[in-house]
Amino acid sequence: MTVKLYRNPKSGHCHRVELMLAFLGVPYQTIDLDMANGAHKAPDYLKISPFGLVPAIDDDGYTLADSNAILIYLVQTYAKGSDWMPADPKEAAEVQRWLTIAADNIYSGPCAARLVKVFGTKHDHAAALAKSHDLFKVIEAHLANRDWLVTDNVTIADVAGYSYIAHAPEGGVDLAPYPNIRSWLSRIEATPNFIGMATSPVPELA
Repeated sequence: MTVKLYRNPKSGHCHRVELMLAFLGVPYQTIDLDMANGAHKAPDYLKISPFGLVPAIDDDGYTLADSNAILIYLVQTYAKGSDWMPADPKEAAEVQRWLTIAADNIYSGPCAARLVKVFGTKHDHAAALAKSHDLFKVIEAHLANRDWLVTDNVTIADVAGYSYIAHAPEGGVDLAPYPNIRSWLSRIEATPNFIGMATSPVPELA
């Protein structure tokens, strides 16, 4: 059975799901939505994603929207008991904390900065840059003596954080001051079955 992934190919939220599918070796089909012309608000799509957001998946009739929820579903369905989602309560809680950071700090920082530069949204770019650097300072220190965000292995926490951090320069956020983050990104990219996201021109960095 092939999982259908409804996406925008330049969305980091969509990429984290595609990356998880690739890492797990789950067969999938991408369906690119013409969001500029409202495909994400079409009645048929709203049955899959009621808020009209991407990504969303259809796995043999089971539909789910929200990228972080999809990560959990994929691992629990196709790799239950694996290192991707630790069973230890404390480590599982740490993974959830990083999923929250992805939905909050990463969204309002590097994601928002990239939305301005790549998609022309009206987010406050200066505020997004400041939030990005505040976030990256914390992650840089967190990765000072560890390879991954939570355990000794790559987990869904790393997958959730990767896409917008790796593509932060497209939003004008310079990664040069953060060698630990850059090394972490390289480790993710060296993980078997890694697949990249469509890139956009890099503006003047800040």
